Amino acid sequence: MANPKHFLDIDAVSQDGLRAILSRSAELKAARLGQPKGTVDAGRPLDGHVLAMIFEKPSTRTRVSFEIAIRQLGGTALMLSGRDSQLGRGETVPDTARVLSRYVDAIMIRTDDHNKLLELAEYASVPVINGLTDDSHPCQVMADVLTFEEKQGPIAGRTVTWCGDGNNMAVSWIHAAAKLDFELRLACPEQLNPPEKVMAWAKSQGANVVLTEDVEAAVADSACVIADTWVSMGDEEATARHNMLQPYQVNKHLMSLADRDAVFMHCLPAHRNEEVTDEVMDGPQSVIWDEAENRLHAQKGVLAWCFDK
Repeated sequence: MANPKHFLDIDAVSQDGLRAILSRSAELKAARLGQPKGTVDAGRPLDGHVLAMIFEKPSTRTRVSFEIAIRQLGGTALMLSGRDSQLGRGETVPDTARVLSRYVDAIMIRTDDHNKLLELAEYASVPVINGLTDDSHPCQVMADVLTFEEKQGPIAGRTVTWCGDGNNMAVSWIHAAAKLDFELRLACPEQLNPPEKVMAWAKSQGANVVLTEDVEAAVADSACVIADTWVSMGDEEATARHNMLQPYQVNKHLMSLADRDAVFMHCLPAHRNEEVTDEVMDGPQSVIWDEAENRLHAQKGVLAWCFDK
């Protein structure tokens, strides 16, 4: 593939491209209704394609959803951990990209280092997909937007509220707000605000992104309330972060301030009764299981888009 179509970040994809991914995701999901498990999607659009999946961080949803997605589209997946490749033993990213491009049709990577993702894409001659980095998590937000629109209709012009750490998920939500024309309110303690360069980018795009420490004001009349874990893998400042983020817990009182029909989202895994109470997570406004399922359908949309299928 001379000019591979990568999916690295939401801000790097046009609004039309994002809409194409969401539409294809919805189409592929609808096509599977009534099909027994173990079948492939009609037409096998990725028949014969191989997806290499590089995991330098543990994963449940990303691994399972991508592996099942490529299989349902007619292709196969190859799993590579740090122990399974020379990338974890000192081989350069460019060399790994060049070699894998001779074997497989696309590469998905889940890694700490965002620069590693960008370098992989620079030297690969096949599509590269961001399965998660410390900087962003675009595939998850595509699944979240798909879920929102299933439950609430078009997201354009609506209000979404993020509660907690301005982390990689928050960054991808900021990108999505700018591209898909909805209001995003970020309720974060000042010490955990999203990166200044991301907020500056949002401003340059004319995005309707509001940053505040007042979580109740942020949630008021929102159509969607989102939480994420307070402590990421390997975080050594757990106690300090818990103390800082306790006021941002999503509980029954906080949800009562949102729209009556507002939905609650969480990318999972959740630390129950920390960032969100059981009452909300298992309550009628929670759409977390639909959200988790839609990782599968969104990954299929991303894969199909990368190959123009």
